[in-house]
Amino acid sequence: MTQSEAKERPVKSERSEPTAGHPAGAAGTDPATEAFVDHRNLLFTVAYEMLGSAADAEDVLQETWLRWSGVDLGTVRDRRAYLVRITTRQALNRLRTLGRRKESYVGSWLPAPLLTTPDVAEDVELADSVSTAMMLVLETLTPTERAVFVLREVFALEYDEIAEAVDRKPAAVRQIAHRARGHVAARRPREHVSSADSRKALDAFRRAVETGDLQSLLDVLAPDVVLLGDGGGVKQAALRPIVGADKVARLLAAGLGRIPTGSSFLFAQVNGRPALLLRVDGELDTVLTVRVDHGLVTGLYAVRNPEKLSHMRRETALSR
Repeated sequence: MTQSEAKERPVKSERSEPTAGHPAGAAGTDPATEAFVDHRNLLFTVAYEMLGSAADAEDVLQETWLRWSGVDLGTVRDRRAYLVRITTRQALNRLRTLGRRKESYVGSWLPAPLLTTPDVAEDVELADSVSTAMMLVLETLTPTERAVFVLREVFALEYDEIAEAVDRKPAAVRQIAHRARGHVAARRPREHVSSADSRKALDAFRRAVETGDLQSLLDVLAPDVVLLGDGGGVKQAALRPIVGADKVARLLAAGLGRIPTGSSFLFAQVNGRPALLLRVDGELDTVLTVRVDHGLVTGLYAVRNPEKLSHMRRETALSR
């Protein structure tokens, strides 16, 4: 393996475009289209945080547009809230379908990574909410709990707005929010880690794997580190979580020995956090994100499923 290209790979930044199914470039002439385009990045972020799938989030936005385009805007008091409500309802429907799909998924399921724009990392709360570690915590909530938590904690919607989105009474939404908040607090990363600290830990990890120094690798891994690999049954990946520094280090050492000469690790901003991209023969092979606690890597998440890497071709803008 060649030395890593330490500099971030320049990537074309493309802001989210209007979804197919409504006139691109018509913003400013059609009020419905203008409102949808204005809030598109927000709606995508809502759908993605609920689903963990960029492709499914795009489908939800398509469905949102189809419903929004038939709405009498004269009856809409708050267009942003109305659009979020439609998106939430469509995402809830799809989330229940995804739950059944995940039951038959081969190996561990990880959220699809996103190559995010620099401003996502600058919004600490947004970056934390879309990190791989946090998205996996959200996976442990019921669909309604996830919707309520995301809308309240990430997007700061009022309880009555959330109640309309999830078809519950405000009092029930408050109870759901309290329960979901406690559930997440018990499982989320134990401390906020800055991008600089994450990059430092990731850089130490990269140097260890490139040199093949097992001890250096052990030095950067927490004793209870967990490795999850997502190949989707298409690419080789660990079918079950690998737990413990020694097991993870030896598995990584063995796997890296099979990587073709000329491959490279590149740094990138993925889901608002520093990450490593493994390219083989110029093609993206693996996206590796990490969870860091107290300076040590406690979680390693390797996505290899080609279907989940399709949104890594360009930067994705998120907002709240």
